[in-house]
Amino acid sequence: MACIGLGMMGGPMAARMAANGYAVHGVDLRPDALDRLVASGGHAAGTPAQAARGARFAVIVVHNAEQADAVLSGPEGLLATLQPGAAVWLACTVGPDYARALARTLDQRGILMLDGPVSGGVAGARTGTLSVLAGGSNEAAAALGPLMSTCAMRVHHVGEAGTGSAVKMINQVLVASHIALAAEALALGQRTGVDLQQLVRAVRDSSGNSVMFDKRALRMVNGDHEPQATVGIFLKDLDIALHEAGAVAQAMPMARAARHVFASAQAQGLAAASDTRLFDIYRQLKAVQPSEGASS
Repeated sequence: MACIGLGMMGGPMAARMAANGYAVHGVDLRPDALDRLVASGGHAAGTPAQAARGARFAVIVVHNAEQADAVLSGPEGLLATLQPGAAVWLACTVGPDYARALARTLDQRGILMLDGPVSGGVAGARTGTLSVLAGGSNEAAAALGPLMSTCAMRVHHVGEAGTGSAVKMINQVLVASHIALAAEALALGQRTGVDLQQLVRAVRDSSGNSVMFDKRALRMVNGDHEPQATVGIFLKDLDIALHEAGAVAQAMPMARAARHVFASAQAQGLAAASDTRLFDIYRQLKAVQPSEGASS
């Protein structure tokens, strides 16, 4: 099988596939990523075409749709050697329209495709506890089921190709907004003199808690900025959602506010940094004070 993209998510996923008996041939532009795959029992390939030669499965875990196109097309792309009857797991976050169009293209070649972005972050990729938000035919889901089970605890088959990306897009609106709001709440706590360790413990046991507050708040407070997901990834995902919202005339004021926060972080050179750095952004911000006589 071929695994294209061995970054924060693809690398641990490929390692789990190799540990579960799959002959994984991986491709990445970074030599250190290839070295880690080989150390985990996989094989380094020079190009997607080389990785896919004779492969029954291909997994694409790249950054965006443009990169997915690049690894699929051309004389060194996956489609140069991937044969009819193979199955592709598109595991990266892309727009629903792109996923639908790619599924049609692959179907014309006799290749199955599952539109299956994942949720759970680096920790989930390492432990095999990801969730897959899968769109595609029952045949594609069945073909890729055993492979997905090496990386995921849950597979939600939500409909045809494109629906997996739509559900992931909506999930990311919530995740990004919760992270931004967690940073905002902590910054308010710090300004008002609350002990932040106590604040995190109290909120975790109260109705203001969320999955992302639970995962991120203490890391923000402790300055633990090892990337589980990055500012740039969330900005890209919010842009996908806002583009789709524009196409269907859906107002998204909360998502736009979250995007502004992530864009501010990226503008300060934090695109590749952990999203926990949003706390630093908020600590730099000061509200504009209302003018005298303004209503409270």
